[in-house]
Amino acid sequence: MRVDLFDFELPSELIAQHPVEPREAARLLVVGDRLEDRFVGDLPELLDPGDLVVLNDTRVLPTRFWGRRGTAAIEATLVEPKDERRWWALARPGRRLRPGDRVELGRDLGATVEAKDAEGRVLLCFDRAGEELLAAIRAQGAMPLPPYIKRPRGGDPRDLRDYQPVLARKEGSVAAPTASLHLTPALLDRLERRGIERAFVTLHVGLGTFAPVKVRDTREHRMHEERGDIPSATSEAIARTRARGGRVVAVGTTVLRTLESRAKDDGGVESGPFATALFVTPGFRFRVVDRLLTNFHLPRSTLFMLVCAFAGYHRMRRAYAHAVAQKYRFFSYGDACLLDRHEEPPPE
Repeated sequence: MRVDLFDFELPSELIAQHPVEPREAARLLVVGDRLEDRFVGDLPELLDPGDLVVLNDTRVLPTRFWGRRGTAAIEATLVEPKDERRWWALARPGRRLRPGDRVELGRDLGATVEAKDAEGRVLLCFDRAGEELLAAIRAQGAMPLPPYIKRPRGGDPRDLRDYQPVLARKEGSVAAPTASLHLTPALLDRLERRGIERAFVTLHVGLGTFAPVKVRDTREHRMHEERGDIPSATSEAIARTRARGGRVVAVGTTVLRTLESRAKDDGGVESGPFATALFVTPGFRFRVVDRLLTNFHLPRSTLFMLVCAFAGYHRMRRAYAHAVAQKYRFFSYGDACLLDRHEEPPPE
């Protein structure tokens, strides 16, 4: 499938640089047989008692650092742990780094460059390991925001709160499951009082999920693998929801990819730890998720392809055109949409 089918014009002023306050005051475009402009705070009345909301409980590590190689300034974002002492990182300027180079990150976090890979990443071996290294990352790092969110050198301390979902529990992500950023304790309480069940999965989000698609045909793109886990309690909750005729509502594309990676033919899911590199494009057969709460995504991105697969290509083109015309805020800190699953033939 041609990647240019998923391109669209987006004015730069619609790219959100900060979230709205409170979080549930973000706008919500309901995409079904018709389009409806609402707010995230309306979510309880848009779902039905007996529905199941599934969230990703991963927690983002602040893995972005500014430091030095000798007298030269560098920026490094840790993107994937290799073991308790070593991390793959994206560095700028990365071309000047060589194996054996010494870098200092943060206040006192030292590492040695061990290797470089074909994707331009560098492998950093730190002077500390395990929980001591994680403690230093938590204390000294900034949130690894996407490049379209502009911050001064050193980052903005507000992002340590703003870029973390309220129910984040299990450390391991280097990017936020951004649909969850809209939720507040008060909104979650209202969902519960309405009789809407809640369950969790874990998918530790890597930057590969948001990597640009550089090929011309979707068949040539390769997703990075991500690690996760589905508790048995969540598998059982999905089975109960199916039995009572409720709908499974995924909060975010990471939850959708998690559930559909472990889907069974009866609409249930296999529990347990797993790894996935699932790439969803139009024509994909969904077996678990009935509705999807998600943000507005980048042109030509795997996430825009996913929502087109889930809700219908032509329906999503109309929805995004409406969102641009009505000046919805896009991307990680932007507004949201609630999508019904809708089958359409793939675009040609």
